[in-house]
Amino acid sequence: MTRTITFNELRKIKDSLPSGSMGKIAADLGLTDETVRNYFGGHNFKDGKSCGVHIEPGPDGGLVMLDDTTILDHALHLLEEVH
Repeated sequence: MTRTITFNELRKIKDSLPSGSMGKIAADLGLTDETVRNYFGGHNFKDGKSCGVHIEPGPDGGLVMLDDTTILDHALHLLEEVH
């Protein structure tokens, strides 16, 4: 499932996650921590992989087109658990 979100919205979700969430998401989904960080705007492609995130310049940090929302959905689920 694809989704478009602003870069600032994506970063706000990342910044709202409890400490250790990148590692938890990675472990739960069988990914590396760096791949999850790259999904949220990181750029470490030596240790992590690209994961279908395309950023278009624009207001609010630009638009981010997500080819697969699995990581985002997992992050949102973790946020629901803590609130």
